[in-house]
Amino acid sequence: MAIDTGINLIAPDNLRPNPENPRLIFRADELHLLQDSIKNQGILVPLTVYREKPGYVILDGERRWRCALKLGLDKVPAIVQPKPDPLQNLMMMFAIHNQRRDWDPLPTAYKLAELEERVTVTWGRRPTEAELGELASLSRGMVRRYKALLALPEDYRKELMEELRKPREDQTLTVDHVLEATRGASALAKRGVIDDAQGEEELRRAVVNKFKSEIATSTVEPRLLARIARAVERDEVSRSTARREIRKIVSKPEYTVAQAFRNSVEAVDFSHQTEQLADRLYARLQEQENEGFEPTEGLRQSLGQLNKAIRAFLRG
Repeated sequence: MAIDTGINLIAPDNLRPNPENPRLIFRADELHLLQDSIKNQGILVPLTVYREKPGYVILDGERRWRCALKLGLDKVPAIVQPKPDPLQNLMMMFAIHNQRRDWDPLPTAYKLAELEERVTVTWGRRPTEAELGELASLSRGMVRRYKALLALPEDYRKELMEELRKPREDQTLTVDHVLEATRGASALAKRGVIDDAQGEEELRRAVVNKFKSEIATSTVEPRLLARIARAVERDEVSRSTARREIRKIVSKPEYTVAQAFRNSVEAVDFSHQTEQLADRLYARLQEQENEGFEPTEGLRQSLGQLNKAIRAFLRG
């Protein structure tokens, strides 16, 4: 008979998942790796559970439990904790797992929203970001990130959940791709490059589709959209140029954000640097003339070559 102190050996059939677990996705390939480890070495870290008739509810160790069922283990080691109330249970799930880097952000965001609602009912008011972060053992930055995920339209959240069910190596779309595309489109809308919400959505969808088709692969590439927006704000890139490049991103599946950035911000930056070089050369020639220094034969040849290059360049 199990004694509810220390480490207990409990039949896997007497355990059940915690409904408050923010981990909603259990990938088969990752479970297979853990299952092989348990088969060879056993369960090295006991599960953490609480008693609730007719058995026990898992606080920590659902993946180990799933593997134990697959392997047909008779018993698993477990530490039995006192039963928490519903709000404490949800808070404990966050506290136990908050250091787990392999937690998927979107399922965690859903549970954070549930925690916020429960706290609101208990307190009679909504918790601040700082309070919610403390309750969930999360930083305010992570709270904002999860709320940004929940603010995405439902179709994007569904796509992300479908993507999460794939093995990690087969995933082409991540929450960061969608969030960065959203921020970039919003920045361009604020600078008047995009006229309305429809245009904002068209750009976001175009960028997301480029990731899904693997035309785009770098998570940071959508951030270039915000840099285009800042260049427009500083009058470094004309609004018409930025709009032309955004239209290409939307209308041409193969056209990347990186190409749009190169053909707008990078092109202007390069021209500006060339302009500075030309100004410095002009000032240097003026200075040499004022000093009364005759050009050497080598300088004459270099300036002659430069003159030819400039004429050819200006003819286009």
